[in-house]
Amino acid sequence: MTAATPEADAFTRPYWDAAAEGRLLIRHCAACDRPHHYPREFCPYCWSEDVHWRPASGRATLYTWSVVHRNDLPPFGDRVPYVAAVVDLAEGPRMMTEVIGCPEANLRIGMELYVTFRAGSGTEGGVTVPVFGLGPAPG
Repeated sequence: MTAATPEADAFTRPYWDAAAEGRLLIRHCAACDRPHHYPREFCPYCWSEDVHWRPASGRATLYTWSVVHRNDLPPFGDRVPYVAAVVDLAEGPRMMTEVIGCPEANLRIGMELYVTFRAGSGTEGGVTVPVFGLGPAPG
């Protein structure tokens, strides 16, 4: 693991395994019926520990973005420029991600995006990560 690669542990393993299979999971609280992201073992709203993994639709809208022109951390340096973004998932939570396949000039707050997955390379520890683009959600 490096500063730029996520580390899967026993708690987050279902999230990373699902990503490797092309599925996006989020956490859902049974006590207050609210979804949240990033994955936590408790609900950030009511503090209940009755939280479980649920599949997300893969649909999102662009909340904000920034084009990164310089990043010295591997593997990001090889990708510049890239679009670092925050999206609002259809289920409600916000998620930090990357927007791919869309020229900067075409980006608009509120535009519809769909999850896709970037398979990790050796420099990324082999971890598949969710990113977002213009294509339709996997069905």
